[in-house]
Amino acid sequence: MSTVSSTSSNADVIAALNGTNSKSSTNKAQDLQNSFLTMLTTQLQNQDPLNPMDNAQMTSQLAQISTLEGIQGLNTTLTKLLSSYNTSQALQAAGAIGSQVLTEGSNLVLSKGVTQGGVSLGSAADKVTVTIKNAAGAVVQTQDLGKQSAGIVAFAWDGKNASGTQLADGKYTFTIEASKAGTKVTATPIQVGTVSAVVKNGSSFELELSSGETVAFDEVLQFM
Repeated sequence: MSTVSSTSSNADVIAALNGTNSKSSTNKAQDLQNSFLTMLTTQLQNQDPLNPMDNAQMTSQLAQISTLEGIQGLNTTLTKLLSSYNTSQALQAAGAIGSQVLTEGSNLVLSKGVTQGGVSLGSAADKVTVTIKNAAGAVVQTQDLGKQSAGIVAFAWDGKNASGTQLADGKYTFTIEASKAGTKVTATPIQVGTVSAVVKNGSSFELELSSGETVAFDEVLQFM
């Protein structure tokens, strides 16, 4: 697994994400076709004049070789397309370093007395309540977001508990409850994170957040 820090240039990022350049592979289908033609020529030169080779069988074998060569060519094209896609995705991931992203999650990182989060509502709600808890799971604050439309709704927290006391910076969590006319509304917690590095894990990309979490590149809901 390779990691790219925020101090890397775009060129360094691409090199780190994609690894060293692979050596060009030989065209196996072409080699096989050449070997087959050499063998066929040898057979023709040494065939029994009274029992010549079957033309239909020879034509069928040539067709099979041509089909194999076509498949090999298609594989080569797909490999180039995949490489181009990986490079494009690497550039996008590298550009995300230092930016904020929205992902599914219920974490809040209080820094300098402020933090923010969000909720994705499956439908409109006339009551949305945010409950914030500390690392021990104790409730420290609740917020009534009131009536909200379907979609992503953001909220901010000033780090103060229900008594107005400023709490220490650190990691907190939150839960969401939403309803309309007494019926529960689907509510997915959305967390905000800052991208500090890009990590390539196998053939996929992950973003490392300043909180220490990692999220898959394709799981990001929105770049901010």
